[in-house]
Amino acid sequence: MIARTTLLFGATAVAAALALTGCSGASGSGAQAAAGSSLPAGDEVSTTVDESLHDLLPDDIVEKGRIDVAVDIPFPPMAMYDDQNRAIGFDPELGRLIGQKLGIDVSLNKQAFDSVIPSLQADKNDIIMSGMNDTPERQATLSFVDYTHGGFAILVQAGNEAGVHTQQDLCGKTVAVQKATVQGELLRAMECDGDPVTVTELPSDLDAQTALRAGKSDAYVADAVVAEYVAATTDDGEAFDVVRDPENPAGFNPVYSGIGILKEDTGLVEAVQAAMQALIDEGTYQQVLERNNIAAYAVESAEVNQGAEQ
Repeated sequence: MIARTTLLFGATAVAAALALTGCSGASGSGAQAAAGSSLPAGDEVSTTVDESLHDLLPDDIVEKGRIDVAVDIPFPPMAMYDDQNRAIGFDPELGRLIGQKLGIDVSLNKQAFDSVIPSLQADKNDIIMSGMNDTPERQATLSFVDYTHGGFAILVQAGNEAGVHTQQDLCGKTVAVQKATVQGELLRAMECDGDPVTVTELPSDLDAQTALRAGKSDAYVADAVVAEYVAATTDDGEAFDVVRDPENPAGFNPVYSGIGILKEDTGLVEAVQAAMQALIDEGTYQQVLERNNIAAYAVESAEVNQGAEQ
């Protein structure tokens, strides 16, 4: 289901080893990673280093030789593994592009979603790329370089015997979500005329999907980009129906999502924002969106903390 957009890896980028980025679990310098599996695979989008942007990186990151990225895998189409156990999807591919543009290696480190922020606070990772919604609550700890804007979607079992046609129809029903997500907060805050929504929070997004398939919940709620992908690919599109609310064609409660960085790491925020803007300007950001079927959720420019304005 992933659209493929080919961009050949140019000779300039090959020569600039420090512009290359690591795959999940990679470590060491960019030159070391270049000898392994850090090169873009197949038709994966690539770019070249901008030395002026590299100069924006904080000294501790340059000295370490890489940016450690917390990413929750699997969370398709944002992040998943291919048949070579390589991290692919929007977040890993965009992460590698940011590393290439900044001339620094990137290590994509699998991290449960509810522990991604603590992993930054414990100096285990430097940034979060995990489809994280930019919210005022999270901005107490993080700054976000926003990279998508969209709502959430509701999935039900095929045939929709639960009778869910609008967001309000979730009142009185059991809804599965991934633990520590904004969707859980929104559902608990819903005003219902009768019984409230019963929110079942599960460790992973896949667990929430499984609960719906097994009949342990009436619906499953996730970011629209994820829910649409799940509906289209599970059992060849025969397992789930997407609830199409005519009053919310782009999804419910649209929010910004982005790259999370500890708010005190202002130098890293500046560097990542500048790299994102460069990728937007050159078109490679758009190509990564298109590869992963989420072009409808693009942002026009690399802005910080737009979630505070929602």
